[in-house]
Amino acid sequence: MHARSALFDLFGDHLRDSGSQAPVAALVRLLAPVGIAAPAVRTAISRMVIQGWLEPVALPGGRGYRTTERAARRLADTSHRVYRRHEHWDGCWHLVLVDPPASRSARSRLRADLGFLGYAELTDHVWVGPVASPELPGVLERAGATARTARASDVEPSPVDAWDLEALRTSYEHWLSSVRGLVGEHLAAHEDPDEAAFAARFHLVHEWRKFLFADPGLPAEVLPADWPRDAAADLFAAESERLRPGADRFVARCLS
Repeated sequence: MHARSALFDLFGDHLRDSGSQAPVAALVRLLAPVGIAAPAVRTAISRMVIQGWLEPVALPGGRGYRTTERAARRLADTSHRVYRRHEHWDGCWHLVLVDPPASRSARSRLRADLGFLGYAELTDHVWVGPVASPELPGVLERAGATARTARASDVEPSPVDAWDLEALRTSYEHWLSSVRGLVGEHLAAHEDPDEAAFAARFHLVHEWRKFLFADPGLPAEVLPADWPRDAAADLFAAESERLRPGADRFVARCLS
């Protein structure tokens, strides 16, 4: 687990009720149980400030950091997607016809960002998603790209093949078979029960969050009847809620 990714998880899943801010010392304490060393935490914080995700703030517990408005929007959208259930789909696909940036690095970053927002490349420079992402304009602007967008109710053949459904199915089935072992492993690794619950839940959410890069929340109407996502989501919800009280106590202890 990378420190930058762990900080995103921490601010998005544990610190939103605390004003999305925390002293540096508390951030170091919170990430220690998940194996992130203090120097890596401080380096990641510095990089996230440069990238516009965090900003310094003076707190009673000492110098700290809080999420920027841009980060708050991203984390709110991510949280909604992490904990979402099946939602009504209006039957329309969202198409994004991209005029890509000239820089290769900008194009690579744009591809990653569009994938995270839930889009897949249908053909060269034409991206498709089940819903329009409110973050799309900002992602395009930061990449130096422009795009036209459209809604399409009749796309033949179905664009669902733009995503690797077989790989996604395999990932969900692996999750169903391994998640209780993952939780049990981290519960057993810590003597303090609240710290153990925090570490187990942190890894649980971190692993589940990876599905955001592969599954945009494709509507049930276009998926096979035996699709395993709902069973995987039910297991995630049950385990995360079971671990939440202890995790919350550990967070409160570190922040105080």
